[in-house]
Amino acid sequence: MENAVGIRAGSGGGAVRRICVLMLLAALTALGPLSMDAYIPGLPRIADSLHSPAWVVQLTVTACLAGLAIGQLLAGPLSDALGRRGPLLFGLTLCTAAGALCALAPNVWLLVVLRGMQGLGGAFALVIAYAYVSDLHEGKAAARYFSLLTLVTGLAPVLAPLMGAQILDAWGWRAVFVTVAAFSALVLVACVGALPESRPPRLRPPWEWRRTGSVYGGLLRDRALVGPVLANALTFAVMFAYISGSPFVLQSLYGLSPQQYSLVFAVNAIGLVAAAAAGGALVGRFGAAFLLRAGVTGTAAASVVLLVLAVAGLGLWPILTALFVAIAHVGLVLPNAPALALRHRGSNAGAAAALLGCGQFLFGGLAAPLVGLTTAHSAVPMATVMAVLGLATSAVSIIVTPAGTAGSPIRTSGDQPYEEVHHDHGPRH
Repeated sequence: MENAVGIRAGSGGGAVRRICVLMLLAALTALGPLSMDAYIPGLPRIADSLHSPAWVVQLTVTACLAGLAIGQLLAGPLSDALGRRGPLLFGLTLCTAAGALCALAPNVWLLVVLRGMQGLGGAFALVIAYAYVSDLHEGKAAARYFSLLTLVTGLAPVLAPLMGAQILDAWGWRAVFVTVAAFSALVLVACVGALPESRPPRLRPPWEWRRTGSVYGGLLRDRALVGPVLANALTFAVMFAYISGSPFVLQSLYGLSPQQYSLVFAVNAIGLVAAAAAGGALVGRFGAAFLLRAGVTGTAAASVVLLVLAVAGLGLWPILTALFVAIAHVGLVLPNAPALALRHRGSNAGAAAALLGCGQFLFGGLAAPLVGLTTAHSAVPMATVMAVLGLATSAVSIIVTPAGTAGSPIRTSGDQPYEEVHHDHGPRH
């Protein structure tokens, strides 16, 4: 197959080039989680340094999430109409510049604005990385590449806080932003020199705002889509209530160092990735709907237990255990909600995926500042937000799958072609 960038399958030069492109796509996929999570252990120090309350500093998380949400809705249609390279290079430039300016921010409100811009740029990188795979590969090959990028997305939140904590301890919170900006700049330079255009002009539709709006409106009226989108978004909000609140709870309240906190964060992230891997092995037997409901039920139950423990003041280890169980169950939700939402979407699969991504970052951004109202003095606000959102997700999961299909497994490539579900993610060549 000759694809849009002229890489012929089976040729030696093409194989080397494909490896280079894959490495760049992995770096692009890691940029968003790295921008989000590397500075998380430094939130209490940022609050002290900029003389700001916890809830204001947590708006920097909200702003980045809002940028990631809005950016995904913009990046997909723009890259379809204008090609991949131009919007990608714009997003990387914005992410790099905003990250560098974050390191120089003299006050928290400017930092909030810059974090929003950094998230917007990171969204372009994330969406277009997946669009590249859709342009260059199809069928089982595309599935393998998407799986690898998903693995990168899962590992980046594990490694980013560990790296950020070491930089924070050695050089302070501003150096974390310098490091992320430097990584973004390196990716930008590499993309300029080595990442070809994958969408030629003849395949680019004209830019039509009106049609884009009508497509999104039609999708939002589809109950089979709205259920998984809301379950995905609310579960993501549970996770970001944990992400934004746990640095203050575990460091300011329970006395963990940034390094100890980053280790706890990594253990919980590993639990999430392990649950996602187990779900991938079980989905053919039990079905995506069953695993989704198991995930939201486990997250809700553990979050309620967390709230009881926080109110009772039973100490650090019970809190850590409940957090681990809650976040691990998120790993059953995040892969299976998209699997249900994107089934049989046809030519609207890309727009449906954008709604999934926008919803999760939007809801996550709204949850983050709620946690910070009194989090520095108690674990109850974080636990309350997590419990309420978890219970809401359980209620929403009732409408995830239309009647008659709740227990049906997602069929694998052995009994249903991959193209039947994913064929319209992008042009085939």
